[in-house]
Amino acid sequence: MLCGETMEHVTHVLVRGGYRLELVFDTGETRIFDATPYLQKGVFQRLRDPDLFRQAYVAFGTVCWPGDLDIAPETLYDQSRAIEAEGRG
Repeated sequence: MLCGETMEHVTHVLVRGGYRLELVFDTGETRIFDATPYLQKGVFQRLRDPDLFRQAYVAFGTVCWPGDLDIAPETLYDQSRAIEAEGRG
């Protein structure tokens, strides 16, 4: 990260169907992150378990799961899409 550059942090997570996360960032933006592409990679394969995936929580400005799993906040932001408030659900 460049000097003076800010990084968005996750303040709230809501698990949606299809391995998607609804994320609220400290910028006030609400975005949808599709975790599906990550479920084939390394330790993230454990998140294919729907019960584990639903245990997502926010800690240290990012999304975490039991078992020391997390995705970097910059990845969550860069790989998510903005949604409008009325588009939720």
